[in-house]
Amino acid sequence: MMHVSTVREPLIKGKKSYNDITEDVMAPVRAKPGKLWYAGITVSSLLMLFGFVMIGYTVWFGIGTWGVNRTIGWGWSITNFVWWVGIGHAGTFISAILLLFRQKWRTSINRAAEAMTIIAVMCAGIFPLIHMGRLPLAFFIFPYPNSRDLWVNFNSPLLWDVFAITTYLLVSVLFWYMGLIPDLGTIRDRMKSLWKKKVYNFLSFGWKGSARHWQRHESMSLILAGLAAPLVLSVHTIVSFDFATSVIPGWHTTIFPPYFVSGAVFSGFAMVLTLMIITRKALNLEEYITVGHVESMNKVIIATGSIVGIAYITELFIAWYSAVEYERYAFVNRALGPYAWAYWIMMTCNVISPQLLWIKKLRRNLAFTFVLSIFINIGMWFERFVIVITSLHRDYLPSSWSMYSPTWIEVAIYLGTFGLFFTLFFLFIRVFPVIAIAEVKSVARSSALKFIGKPVKKNSPEKLTP
Repeated sequence: MMHVSTVREPLIKGKKSYNDITEDVMAPVRAKPGKLWYAGITVSSLLMLFGFVMIGYTVWFGIGTWGVNRTIGWGWSITNFVWWVGIGHAGTFISAILLLFRQKWRTSINRAAEAMTIIAVMCAGIFPLIHMGRLPLAFFIFPYPNSRDLWVNFNSPLLWDVFAITTYLLVSVLFWYMGLIPDLGTIRDRMKSLWKKKVYNFLSFGWKGSARHWQRHESMSLILAGLAAPLVLSVHTIVSFDFATSVIPGWHTTIFPPYFVSGAVFSGFAMVLTLMIITRKALNLEEYITVGHVESMNKVIIATGSIVGIAYITELFIAWYSAVEYERYAFVNRALGPYAWAYWIMMTCNVISPQLLWIKKLRRNLAFTFVLSIFINIGMWFERFVIVITSLHRDYLPSSWSMYSPTWIEVAIYLGTFGLFFTLFFLFIRVFPVIAIAEVKSVARSSALKFIGKPVKKNSPEKLTP
C-alpha cells in the first residue's frame, strides 16, 4: 500500500532570507528593462493607439460603422464589455475572499491579479461609452441635481451597472494601493536616486514600518476586504440583470446571476494564470510563483468550470421543461442554427477542456495550463457572444430576423483594448513590485517550517533573517 505524504509543498522555494525576498522581487523595478520589455510595450502601445484611432473614427462617423442593425442592437461592444468585466473578477476574489479565508497561497499572485482587475475594468468601461454613439452624452448616466429636471431611470439594470462597476473599481483601487504601501516604503529605502526616493516616499505616505503603521494597515486591509468580498458577487450579478430582466427568449432566466458570477471567476482565474506563467519566467520569479500556486488556481478553475457546465445543462433543461416554444427554439437555434459553430466552441472550451485538470500531472504542467487558460478565455468570450447575438438575431417575427457580423472597425477597437491592457500591465511591472513583498515574507517562515516538519533552532541555517 502506497503511503501518501501529508507534508505540503512550500509556498516559497529555497532557503530565502527576508533580504533575499526583497532583492529578488525588487530586481525588475530597480534594473533597467530588457529588450523583451521594450518589444512588448512597443507592440502593445501601437495596438492601443490603433484602437484609439478607431474609437475616434467611430465617434466621428457614428456606430453605423459597426455591424449592428435594427434587430441586433448589441454586438461586439456589449460582448466585450461583459467579457472584460468578467476578467476583472479574479483579482478581487483572490485578494479579498481568499484573504478573509486566510489562504496563504494567494500572497504571491494577489498583487498582479489586483492590477489586472483595475486594468480590465478600465477596458470594459470603454465599450458602453462608445456604444452611446456620442461620448459627451455620457454625463446623462450620472444622477446629479441639474437644471434640466431630468433624472436617470433608477429601474434600469443598465444604471445599476454604473453604480456597481464604479464602486467595484474604486474599492479595487483602494485595496490594491493599500497593499502596495509597505512595499513602496521598502523600494524607497533601497533606491539610490534622490528624486526616486522622494517619489516613492510620497507614494508610500511616509511609511516607516512602525507597529502603529502595521496595525492600521492590517485593520484597513481587512475592512476593505470585507467591503470588496460582496462586490465579487454583486457586480456580475448586476451585469447579468442587463439580460435576465428582459423578456427575450434566451435571456429571461433566473439562473443568470450565479451563472455569470462563476463564469467571471472562471475566466478571471484563467487570465491570471496566463499572465503569471509568463511573468514568473520573464522576471525570474519561479521560486515565488511555484507550481503549487498554479495547481491551487487550477483547482478553483475546476470548481467554477463545473458550475458553468451545470448552468449550461440547466438552461437546456429549463428551456425544454418550460414548454414555451420560443424558449425551446432559442436553445435549439443556438446548438443547431447558423451560429452553432460559436456555441460548440463555447461548450468545448468551457465544459470539456477544464475537466482535464482532474488529472494531477496536467494540473501541474505549466505548458498545458498556459494553453488551457487561453482556451478558457476564448470559450468565455464565445459564451458572451452566444448569449448576446443568438438571442437577438431571431426575433418573435420572422420578418425581423437578421444576421450579424462585426466590421473591421469593431475588431480593431477590441484589439485596441488588448493593447491598453498589456501596455498598462507592462508599466505596472516596471514601476511596482509584481509580488507583495511584505505578504510573502509573512508566510515565508511558516511555509518553510511546515515543509521541513521540525522546529528551527536559533543558529540553524534554515532560519529566515531580515
